[in-house]
Amino acid sequence: MELSNNQADRVKIVFYTDPLCCWSWALQPHWQRFLENYKDRITYSYCMGGMIPDWTKYNDPFNSVSRPAQMGPIWMEAQYKTGAVINDTIWMNEPPASSYPACIAVKTAAMQNFEASENYLKAVWKAVMVDSLDISKKEVLLDIARTLGTQPLNNFNFERFKADYNGDESRDAFRNDLRQVAYSRIGRFPTMTFTKAGKGIIFTGFRPYEALVEAFDQINQTVVATTDTGIVS
Repeated sequence: MELSNNQADRVKIVFYTDPLCCWSWALQPHWQRFLENYKDRITYSYCMGGMIPDWTKYNDPFNSVSRPAQMGPIWMEAQYKTGAVINDTIWMNEPPASSYPACIAVKTAAMQNFEASENYLKAVWKAVMVDSLDISKKEVLLDIARTLGTQPLNNFNFERFKADYNGDESRDAFRNDLRQVAYSRIGRFPTMTFTKAGKGIIFTGFRPYEALVEAFDQINQTVVATTDTGIVS
């Protein structure tokens, strides 16, 4: 998100996430509340993590997940602990084969503008988490884009999205995100980094609104006190 006024005074937030991350979806009400209250004091961006390349390469020892059926209980847990609307039956009925196509779709939308990419990310989350749609399929991703394109307030051009999807530019943009994830050693999603004036903190996993505010306050206090980087785990 590009903001021009007093950039040096703003906290920079990078939200590392993935369209198949149920905890990121559960975080959204808290994140949106935080954005509404702190939008004039931050800049932020999303980095697509590529959580599931495919099921032959995916293994999450932390949650003991290596095949689609094992993901359902994780989504059920996220719903139970956070109150988010999450339909876990997709992992039994029509499990997505990969999160890469949806990550590329988000980067494709970003070729239009930041608002388009953020609206698309929200829409793709809802499509899989609530509507149980297989977002590893191109036709589903195009349908999501088509719906956004019919809503003028979304500032979304469906025909451009259709032409740009999975082209060299969108794939390169996703590769850049994957390199950033690797460089920053991000191993779980969601992860957020808060940085300002060379100082930074990081936290991983679902956090309520109050934790976001605490992280914001902590980084500002750290900068003022010129202390070492703090860690919120």
